[in-house]
Amino acid sequence: MSSLRYLALQEMASEDKKVAHYGGKRITSMFAANVFTGRAMREYLSDEAYKSLMNSAKSGTKIDRKMADQIAAGMKAWAEERGVTHFTHWFQPLTGTTAEKHDSFFTIKSDGTAIEIFDGDALIQQEPDASSFPNGGIRATFEARGYTAWDPSSPAFIMEAANGKTLCIPTIFIAYNGESLDYKAPLLKSIAALDKAAVEVCNYFDKNVTKVTATLGWEQEYFVIDETLANARPDLVMCGRTLVGHSPAKGQQLEDHYFGSIPDRVYEFMQDFEQESYKLGIPLRTRHNEVAPGQFECAPIFEEVNIAVDHNSLLMDVMNKVAKRHKLKVLLHEKPFAGVNGSGKHNNWSLATDTGVNLLAPGKTPRTNLMFLTFFVNAIKAVHDHADLLRAAIASANNDHRLGANEAPPAIISVYIGKYLTEVLDEVETRVKDKFSEQDEVILKLDIHKQIPELLMDNTDRNRTSPFAFTGNKFEFRAVGSSANCGSPMTVLNTIMAQSLKNFKRDVDALIEKGEKKEVALMHVLRDYITKSKAIRFEGDNYSDAWAEEAKKRGLNNFKTTPEALDAFVTDAAKKVFFENNIYSERELDARHEILLEEYVKKVQIEARILGYMATNHILPAAVNYQNVLAENVRGLKDLGLGEGSYKAQLNILKVVSGHIQEINDNVEAMIEARKKANNTEDMHKRAAMYCNDVKTYFEKIRYHADKLELLVEDKTWPLPKYRELLYLR
Repeated sequence: MSSLRYLALQEMASEDKKVAHYGGKRITSMFAANVFTGRAMREYLSDEAYKSLMNSAKSGTKIDRKMADQIAAGMKAWAEERGVTHFTHWFQPLTGTTAEKHDSFFTIKSDGTAIEIFDGDALIQQEPDASSFPNGGIRATFEARGYTAWDPSSPAFIMEAANGKTLCIPTIFIAYNGESLDYKAPLLKSIAALDKAAVEVCNYFDKNVTKVTATLGWEQEYFVIDETLANARPDLVMCGRTLVGHSPAKGQQLEDHYFGSIPDRVYEFMQDFEQESYKLGIPLRTRHNEVAPGQFECAPIFEEVNIAVDHNSLLMDVMNKVAKRHKLKVLLHEKPFAGVNGSGKHNNWSLATDTGVNLLAPGKTPRTNLMFLTFFVNAIKAVHDHADLLRAAIASANNDHRLGANEAPPAIISVYIGKYLTEVLDEVETRVKDKFSEQDEVILKLDIHKQIPELLMDNTDRNRTSPFAFTGNKFEFRAVGSSANCGSPMTVLNTIMAQSLKNFKRDVDALIEKGEKKEVALMHVLRDYITKSKAIRFEGDNYSDAWAEEAKKRGLNNFKTTPEALDAFVTDAAKKVFFENNIYSERELDARHEILLEEYVKKVQIEARILGYMATNHILPAAVNYQNVLAENVRGLKDLGLGEGSYKAQLNILKVVSGHIQEINDNVEAMIEARKKANNTEDMHKRAAMYCNDVKTYFEKIRYHADKLELLVEDKTWPLPKYRELLYLR
């Protein structure tokens, strides 16, 4: 009874639970309290400095040194009044986590005087070691220099942790020669590219539009388990998921957890991390139980995509820190438990103009509906033309376990738009076979036009099996993994949409130059795009084998593993779309491909090592001990001369246990050999393929026998917390 598992269970039962609540405070009273908002800027900056910062945030204009000094001084004064002593450039390297290096305001002048200072140079740029972060060969070990550069479009904030406060400056992270080494720099470029392309198309309909903003509302799914139980599992500590573990008798089959009453301890944790999030300006709106036991979700109000990506990265950090206060552990892995749903991060994406129009919301007039249809069709065309890039953008070792399971979209990228909008597109496509006449300029005044405004909520059903679904006034990219940085899929989505809009304008202008009226030209091109992108549209069950066969006939790819999916980043088509929109250089694309492959290899490698360790140091010793108990029992009954019938059951169990022990031992040894062979392969692409196709094949084999032993070995001697404890005890 002294195993780590039982000690963890005893400690969990004796823990003092931390109580968290809002204490009668309104959310509005704490919202953005730790953010250098416009109101704070007004108070701490001169009019000149305030206008300079606002212009830079909105239009990307450069801030000169004099203004930077003023902004830094005001930011420092604001932070110091709130007890801040240090600042950091907060960035999002390609590690999948956030990064920060703290510097104090404190310094000593040449005459020995101690002062506190924060100038424009420190605000605008810092120099972390670029060779120590994933860089895909862009930086050699002896070439360490890299830069973090301030992003004025994302407000500074104060992070509170361990009774300390730090001023955080959101930044991009680039190498010495300017190559991007993070998620934010390409995202900002994609936002600019999409803005330019979208404004030019909007001006067909409304000359007053001068800016188009991509918006994002993410839905963060996660599991919560007891920290002491998690710490008793090496796989959860090192990998974030369980590599072994038999499904409990009760999983999610009763469907009683979804939207159920939130457990008290989790509810206290939720209130705590929500309050921390509100202070940081993260506009959380919803919380609820998800489908799997121990699984939950939170979601915010929509924001500009750059801010939304920052806030999601920040939220994941906040959740992990706050969980420790409650002696809980948050699992953001896409598939922490076998046999129950994994976790995603649905990315709800739309476009908004500076005139207050949601470009993916059907309007109430022929003109606004034509604008809606233009952007709607272009989004579908973008996904059709670059489906493989979207698949690559959500590829990871973690997400491979989730995609295609019965709670997530499959690896085949398709678009769902619903019955009524399908009828609209079919009507536009088939109404006129050859060309549009003068009368057909007003095609959108037909009865189909009357249906569109009603689609906002009710007439577009949701297809939970679709990777990319239209849900009334936005597209929901459901295939994004729960631990992912939203910057990657949003960069790709913004870029391919920008490319589609650029192509659309080129095609429309060409027809106008030939003498077609604008409305006729728009309809001709829309009809052409509808026809050419039809293969990507699918309204049925994406889980079915029939769809996989149909998708193959349509020419849609089904990249089930990360190594094959990532190759889409380095195709000629990918390079063309990224180069033309100034998102990545060829060197940056090749580097990212290398980084993502290496990350895949390392994650699978770590899991293989932990699985081997758990098998030989936890599972086999417990099984061998039980084997000895059975053998001793059989031997004793034999010695008593009671006959074979008295120990037949024990002997059968002994044979089964011995067989599982041998299988685990053999498969662990074979896995180690496969890993050694893969590690000796220099080419990273081949190494990733070997880890995927050779090393990983042993995971399920080992797990199968380990899980069978869990059912056989005496409960009190089984060393690892079981699923029923991890998922139901808190």
